[in-house]
Amino acid sequence: MPFNTVFSWLIGRRMTRINDYRQDPISNQHKTFHFLLKNGSETNYGSKTGIQASLSIRTFQETIPLSDYGSLKPYIDASILGEENHLWPGKTTWFAKSSGTTADRVKILPITKDSLFQNHYAGGKDLLAQYYANHSKRKLYNAKHLIIGGSGKIDQSEDGIFIGDLSAIIINNLPTWTELRRTPKKDIALLENWEEKLEKMAQSVLNENICIIAGIPSWTLLLLKKVLEKSGKNSIVDVWPNLELYIHGGMSFTPYKAAFDEVLNIPQMHYVESYNSSEGYFGLQDQLESKDLLLLTNSEVFYEFIPMSEFNGLESKNVLTLEEIEVNIDYALVITTSSGLWRYIIGDTIRFTELNPYRFVVSGRTSHFINAFGEKLIIEHAEKAISQAAERTSAKISDFTAAPCFSSEQMVGNHHWVIEFSELPSSVEEFLQKLDQGLKVENADYDAKRKDNINIGFPILTIVPTGTFHQWLKEKGKLGGQHKVPRLRNDAVVLNEILALIK
Repeated sequence: MPFNTVFSWLIGRRMTRINDYRQDPISNQHKTFHFLLKNGSETNYGSKTGIQASLSIRTFQETIPLSDYGSLKPYIDASILGEENHLWPGKTTWFAKSSGTTADRVKILPITKDSLFQNHYAGGKDLLAQYYANHSKRKLYNAKHLIIGGSGKIDQSEDGIFIGDLSAIIINNLPTWTELRRTPKKDIALLENWEEKLEKMAQSVLNENICIIAGIPSWTLLLLKKVLEKSGKNSIVDVWPNLELYIHGGMSFTPYKAAFDEVLNIPQMHYVESYNSSEGYFGLQDQLESKDLLLLTNSEVFYEFIPMSEFNGLESKNVLTLEEIEVNIDYALVITTSSGLWRYIIGDTIRFTELNPYRFVVSGRTSHFINAFGEKLIIEHAEKAISQAAERTSAKISDFTAAPCFSSEQMVGNHHWVIEFSELPSSVEEFLQKLDQGLKVENADYDAKRKDNINIGFPILTIVPTGTFHQWLKEKGKLGGQHKVPRLRNDAVVLNEILALIK
C-alpha cells in the first residue's frame, strides 16, 4: 500500500538524527545544556537557584543543587494550581502520575509541550526508525499497533490542568496518522479500571491485524493470555500471524522471555527494548545482536552521573558529566530536562558498556537492593540468577520479590524469596540451588558472605498462588500501566505485605 511506502520514507528520515546520537554525543549534550539553561533562566526556580544562560557546566554543578521529587514538589504543586514559569517557561498543563516501584508514594511529574513532543514522542519515532533500518522491507503501517497503557483516568481542573497516567497523556495527544494505526479505541484504552480494561481490550483486539505490541512485560503477558482464553487458540501466532515486534521497557524482560516465547510461538519475533519513563525517554536498542541501549543525547535531556560507590542522595559530591564516565561502573542517573526537572535524581542506576557510541544497560534502582549483610545485591544480579535457575528447572516465573530475613539462630540471616510461578520448577530444591549458585557467580560479595553459611544462609523460598502479586498491586491501587512489584528491598515491608495476603 502507498501508505506504508510514505510511512517508511518519513520514518527513515529520522536516521540522520539517530546517527547523530552515535557520532556526536558530547556536542549534542553541550547544545542541550545551553538550551535548557536559556529556558531555566526564565523560571522562578532558576531565579532562586541562580540558573543563568551563560553558566558553564562546572559552575552549574557547583551552583544548582541536586534535586529529588521532595525538593521540587513545592514548584510542581504551584504549577498544578495553574501558576506559570515555576520550573519551565509558561504554563504547564499536563502532569503524569507516577508511583514508580516504591511501596506507596505517588509522584505527579510535569510534562511540558517541549518534553512531550521533543522527547517522549521523538523517542518513540526514533525507535521505529531504527527498527526499520535494522529490518528492511517492513510493512508496519499496514497493520495495527497494540499499545498497553495504564489508567486512562485524567483529572481536569478549572484552570485547564490535566493529571493522569503518562500513557493517557500520550494517547490523548497522538497525531492523527498514529491514531489511525493504534488499537484498542480510546474509550477502551483509557478505561480507569484495569481489570475491566483487560477484559474489553482482549475482546476488542481479537480480530485485528496486529503487527506491534508495546507495554511492560507483566501486564502484556496477562493480556496475551486473556486473548488466548477468548480466542480458543493455542498460541498468539494463530490469532495475529503478522505480529513481529514487541517493544518493552520499565522492567527487565529476562525473567519473562521464556513465557513470551511459549505464548507467542513466533520464531522470528523481535523483542526491542526502550528506556522510557514518566521523567523522560532516555535510550533505545539500536543493534540486532545486543540489548544494550543507545543514549539519546539530543532529546532535551542533559545527563549527569553519580558513582554508586559514592552515592549519598542529595548530598552526593562527585557528580560526573558524560565525558567523565567509565564502562562497567554503576551510576545513579541525574537528569535535567525540558519538563522542568533540574539535576533530578531519577532513582535508576545505569552501567555503560560502550563509550563510542555511548551504550548502557539499566542495572537497578538506587533504593532497590539488598545489602543487609554487605552483599550489595542489585536487581540485575537477581534477575540474571533467577532467570537461569528457571531455565534450568523448566520453570516459568510470573513475578517475584526478595528481602533479607533475620529469623535464623544458626547464622546472621538469609534472603527470603517470594515467587509466583506460571509453571513450577521440576524440582524446587534444585531451583533454589541454581538460584544460589547464580547469585554467587553474579555477585562476588554474595559469594564471600555465603561462605560456610555463617553470614548469609541458604535462600528461603515461599511459592505464592497465581494472582497474589496482582492482588497486592490492586490493594495498592497500582494495577496496569507502568506499575510493577519491587524486585528487591533492604527491608521486609513489601515481602510481609504479600505474605499476609496468603495467610
